[in-house]
Amino acid sequence: MKRKILNKLSEIEREKNIEILFAVESGSRAWGFASPDSDYDIRFVYKHNKDWYLNLWEQKDSIQFMTDEDLDGSGWDVRKALKLLAKSNASFLGWLFSPIVYRANAAFLNEIKELAANNFNPVSGFYHYHSMNRGFEETLGSDRMTLKSFFYAIRTALCAKWVYEKDTIPPVFFKELYPLIDVEYHRMLDNLILLKSKHIEKSNEPVAPVLIELVKQVVNENEGVKNDLINRKPNPKEFNNLFLKTIS
Repeated sequence: MKRKILNKLSEIEREKNIEILFAVESGSRAWGFASPDSDYDIRFVYKHNKDWYLNLWEQKDSIQFMTDEDLDGSGWDVRKALKLLAKSNASFLGWLFSPIVYRANAAFLNEIKELAANNFNPVSGFYHYHSMNRGFEETLGSDRMTLKSFFYAIRTALCAKWVYEKDTIPPVFFKELYPLIDVEYHRMLDNLILLKSKHIEKSNEPVAPVLIELVKQVVNENEGVKNDLINRKPNPKEFNNLFLKTIS
């Protein structure tokens, strides 16, 4: 599948006359709890030639594609990506720190990761995950809960907890969040990940009540600290410097 993904990315470059700066996997495959029918969520950042940025009129700054082979692609122009990063956009941070990298300009990826870490706003990150979590939490223990919705609930809850406790960008790979919870839950979650890897996305295999209570407990803790985070502003000059360097 990787070869097909790389071929598709090269095709996009030729068709759109762009240069892809990095391309990664996002979503459940990057998080480490994919199901057999999970799509390949390919996310990438690209740049045009320098003259493209001198146009008086706003131009399309994103690219999407979908193939018959479950390749779901979405890319952002580097200017759009950096503007969103300046707001600590959590979705984009998930792209940046994905453990599955299909291709990359290593120097650019390292620089933008450093920029992200140095300008991370905990308030933005926390509220993204905490607000997302409220919807997933409503399904916990109900007949609407699936393995997918459970993992989305526990992941967003733990990511918010990470932001509050560590004051840094939360890891993308789910198991790297394990240090936030007691070791007694680790094996239970490992077994559930294995179960999910064998069943379709909408599988409603049972989840141990103790794990459901764990998520609710974390959510309640997050709710209690949501007003205690520090709001940090980014350094616009650092973002502009990387932008100019990249398109030059």
